[in-house]
Amino acid sequence: MHVVEISRGRDFSTSVNNIHINKTKPVWHNYFLCGLKGIQEHFGLNSSTGMNCLLDGTIPPSSGLSSSSALVCCAGLVTLTANGKTLSKVELAEICTKTERYVGTEGGGMDQSISFLAEEGTVRSTVAVHGTMQEMKSTKTSNRSLLYRAAACATWIPGKAKLIEFSPLRATDVRLPSGAAFVIANSCVEMNKAATSHYNIRVMECRLATKLLSKAKGLEWKKMLKLQDVQAKLGVSLKEMLTIIEEVFHPEPYSVEEICTCLGISLEELRTQILSQNTQDVRYLLMNNCNMEYFHFILVTTFKLYQRAKHVYSEAGRVLEFKKICSEAPASALQLLGELMNQSHISCRDMYECSCPELDQLVDICLQFGAIGSRLTGAGWGGCTVSMVPSDKLSTFLTNVKEAYYKSNDQRLALEKNSLFATKPGGGALVFLEA
Repeated sequence: MHVVEISRGRDFSTSVNNIHINKTKPVWHNYFLCGLKGIQEHFGLNSSTGMNCLLDGTIPPSSGLSSSSALVCCAGLVTLTANGKTLSKVELAEICTKTERYVGTEGGGMDQSISFLAEEGTVRSTVAVHGTMQEMKSTKTSNRSLLYRAAACATWIPGKAKLIEFSPLRATDVRLPSGAAFVIANSCVEMNKAATSHYNIRVMECRLATKLLSKAKGLEWKKMLKLQDVQAKLGVSLKEMLTIIEEVFHPEPYSVEEICTCLGISLEELRTQILSQNTQDVRYLLMNNCNMEYFHFILVTTFKLYQRAKHVYSEAGRVLEFKKICSEAPASALQLLGELMNQSHISCRDMYECSCPELDQLVDICLQFGAIGSRLTGAGWGGCTVSMVPSDKLSTFLTNVKEAYYKSNDQRLALEKNSLFATKPGGGALVFLEA
């Protein structure tokens, strides 16, 4: 297999029957290999068809617009087609979600799902209700369940969003009001989530919060993996879960020792029974804080379980509230949806702590110049914001944001051409064949 990336003049070659993905080195072609490997494993292909591939795109790198997941999905679809196999869009999304974890990030499935399930003329408002992070997304034009955790970016014409739910994966249309546009603005702070531990640490904190909540409520905590599982087993509402969080957790960070005490387990049991393969970075830090092999990872000594759980359940609540507003279509719908986006960013910034100063500055600028709502999108710690802007203010909004954020910094100005835009929603991944 030979893959050539046109925009940066890079290429990569390997045997399709000897795929090795080194997750300690987060390079671009690993994402292509993930998609390839996923199809091979699903069908048990011992001898796959070789391929020559040209790759191109306009998404800024490490900008939170799901370009990595899009590449995984593209590779999966190409490999499927080249080997004469067929799968449903849902099956493809599930395979690509699972196989992207080979790069070392413990991601969910929102990006992969909308990459395949998006429909032309709909805005991707993907909602992964009750995942590690919930946001609502809008349909990708090329490419993390309330509001717009990214990738989404679309001129908001009267159309449909996609409510995406898991276990099982399914998508439901949600009709959106007219009169606004989705605008993407890149902070120009690159964040490769596969190259750092930020993302996986949040996943682990949510998993630990799940365990402690389950233990406190008398559930079989060892079987619980997601905060969604706790709510489902208790049979309570999201609002009630927020009350339970106040009862069970204290706001102060938890030490490893306190977590072990609460669960009645040893540090060794914590490492071997709770941490996943993709939280090996944290795992080794817990074992030996002086292990130089993992020195590039963040030193983790405490975990903010209250804050992470509160963010997840409140964000899931905002997803459902977003859907409710769209369904009821009150006169103030745009303002209400914008406020949900603003609440989401505040929660991402203060409770999940996945923002950064540049993103916060950019959100403030967008709101200052007319956005009804604005928030970070993608994994966070850099990347883009998505803002909801009244259609009649779009032109002046773009001009003012460019002046305030990009022209004030030479590095940002150099990247501005592909960093600030409103786009129309597009369909999911397709294969074009000559007649």
